[in-house]
Amino acid sequence: QVQLVESGGGLVQAGVSLRLSCAASGRTFSSYFMGWFRQGPGKEREFVAGISWSVGSTYYQDSLKGRFTISRDKAKKTVYLQMNSLKPEDTAVYSCAASRSAYYQYTQSSYDYWGPGTQVTVSS
Repeated sequence: QVQLVESGGGLVQAGVSLRLSCAASGRTFSSYFMGWFRQGPGKEREFVAGISWSVGSTYYQDSLKGRFTISRDKAKKTVYLQMNSLKPEDTAVYSCAASRSAYYQYTQSSYDYWGPGTQVTVSS
Protein backbone atom coordinates (compact mmCIF):
# COMPACT_ATOMS: atom_id res chain seq x y z
CA GLN A 1 0.00 0.00 0.00
CA VAL A 2 0.99 3.59 -0.66
CA GLN A 3 -0.34 6.52 1.33
CA LEU A 4 -0.36 10.00 -0.19
CA VAL A 5 -0.96 13.26 1.64
CA GLU A 6 -1.11 16.62 -0.09
CA SER A 7 -0.33 19.99 1.48
CA GLY A 8 0.29 23.57 0.47
CA GLY A 9 -3.15 24.62 -0.70
CA GLY A 10 -4.88 27.78 0.39
CA LEU A 11 -6.59 31.00 -0.58
CA VAL A 12 -4.43 33.26 -2.73
CA GLN A 13 -4.83 36.22 -5.05
CA ALA A 14 -4.50 35.96 -8.78
CA GLY A 15 -0.98 36.30 -10.08
CA VAL A 16 0.86 34.73 -7.17
CA SER A 17 2.64 31.40 -6.96
CA LEU A 18 1.93 28.37 -4.84
CA ARG A 19 3.73 25.09 -4.34
CA LEU A 20 1.86 21.93 -3.49
CA SER A 21 3.52 18.93 -1.90
CA CYS A 22 2.54 15.27 -1.95
CA ALA A 23 4.24 13.15 0.69
CA ALA A 24 4.26 9.42 0.07
CA SER A 25 4.65 6.64 2.58
CA GLY A 26 4.26 2.91 2.63
CA ARG A 27 5.80 0.46 0.25
CA THR A 28 8.57 1.59 -2.05
CA PHE A 29 7.57 2.57 -5.57
CA SER A 30 10.75 3.02 -7.53
CA SER A 31 8.96 2.32 -10.81
CA TYR A 32 5.72 4.21 -10.22
CA PHE A 33 4.29 7.10 -12.19
CA MET A 34 3.04 10.04 -10.12
CA GLY A 35 0.38 12.49 -11.18
CA TRP A 36 -1.45 15.61 -10.09
CA PHE A 37 -5.11 16.02 -10.93
CA ARG A 38 -7.57 18.78 -10.14
CA GLN A 39 -11.32 19.17 -9.94
CA GLY A 40 -12.82 22.62 -10.11
CA PRO A 41 -16.34 23.50 -8.95
CA GLY A 42 -18.86 21.88 -11.26
CA LYS A 43 -16.13 20.38 -13.43
CA GLU A 44 -14.75 16.94 -14.15
CA ARG A 45 -11.47 15.93 -12.59
CA GLU A 46 -8.65 16.58 -15.04
CA PHE A 47 -5.01 15.63 -15.43
CA VAL A 48 -2.61 18.44 -14.54
CA ALA A 49 0.89 16.97 -14.66
CA GLY A 50 2.78 13.71 -14.21
CA ILE A 51 6.29 12.53 -13.52
CA SER A 52 8.12 9.25 -13.80
CA TRP A 53 9.46 8.47 -10.35
CA SER A 54 12.51 6.61 -11.63
CA VAL A 55 13.80 8.82 -14.45
CA GLY A 56 12.01 12.09 -13.77
CA SER A 57 10.35 12.52 -17.17
CA THR A 58 7.57 15.10 -16.93
CA TYR A 59 4.27 15.54 -18.72
CA TYR A 60 1.71 18.34 -18.61
CA GLN A 61 -1.76 19.27 -19.67
CA ASP A 62 -1.04 21.39 -22.74
CA SER A 63 -2.82 24.48 -21.43
CA LEU A 64 -0.72 24.48 -18.23
CA LYS A 65 2.71 24.11 -19.78
CA GLY A 66 4.96 26.98 -18.79
CA ARG A 67 2.98 27.90 -15.68
CA PHE A 68 3.02 24.64 -13.73
CA THR A 69 6.07 22.51 -12.95
CA ILE A 70 6.09 19.04 -11.44
CA SER A 71 9.14 17.65 -9.68
CA ARG A 72 10.05 14.99 -7.16
CA ASP A 73 12.51 14.52 -4.33
CA LYS A 74 13.37 10.85 -4.05
CA ALA A 75 15.02 11.17 -0.65
CA LYS A 76 11.94 12.85 0.82
CA LYS A 77 9.52 10.66 -1.17
CA THR A 78 7.70 13.83 -2.11
CA VAL A 79 6.24 15.14 -5.35
CA TYR A 80 5.77 18.86 -5.86
CA LEU A 81 3.61 20.99 -8.08
CA GLN A 82 4.86 24.53 -8.54
CA MET A 83 2.07 26.77 -9.81
CA ASN A 84 2.91 30.25 -11.07
CA SER A 85 0.78 33.17 -12.21
CA LEU A 86 -2.31 31.62 -10.70
CA LYS A 87 -5.69 32.47 -12.20
CA PRO A 88 -9.19 32.22 -10.75
CA GLU A 89 -9.85 29.32 -13.13
CA ASP A 90 -7.12 27.36 -11.34
CA THR A 91 -9.43 27.13 -8.33
CA ALA A 92 -9.89 23.44 -7.60
CA VAL A 93 -9.17 20.56 -5.29
CA TYR A 94 -5.75 19.28 -6.27
CA SER A 95 -5.06 15.60 -5.74
CA CYS A 96 -1.91 13.56 -5.97
CA ALA A 97 -2.03 10.02 -7.34
CA ALA A 98 0.31 7.09 -7.91
CA SER A 99 0.17 4.52 -10.66
CA ARG A 100 1.96 1.18 -10.44
CA SER A 101 2.75 1.57 -14.12
CA ALA A 102 6.14 3.09 -14.85
CA TYR A 103 4.83 4.79 -17.96
CA TYR A 104 3.05 8.05 -18.63
CA GLN A 105 -0.54 7.89 -17.40
CA TYR A 106 -3.14 10.65 -17.78
CA THR A 107 -6.43 8.90 -17.13
CA GLN A 108 -7.80 8.62 -13.61
CA SER A 109 -8.49 4.92 -13.97
CA SER A 110 -4.77 4.27 -14.49
CA TYR A 111 -3.94 5.37 -10.97
CA ASP A 112 -4.01 3.02 -8.01
CA TYR A 113 -3.55 5.30 -5.02
CA TRP A 114 -4.94 8.74 -4.28
CA GLY A 115 -4.45 11.41 -1.66
CA PRO A 116 -7.41 13.21 -0.07
CA GLY A 117 -6.67 16.42 -1.95
CA THR A 118 -5.90 20.01 -1.02
CA GLN A 119 -8.05 23.02 -1.84
CA VAL A 120 -6.60 25.85 -3.90
CA THR A 121 -8.75 28.96 -4.22
CA VAL A 122 -7.58 31.84 -6.39
CA SER A 123 -9.40 35.15 -5.95
CA SER A 124 -9.49 37.83 -8.61
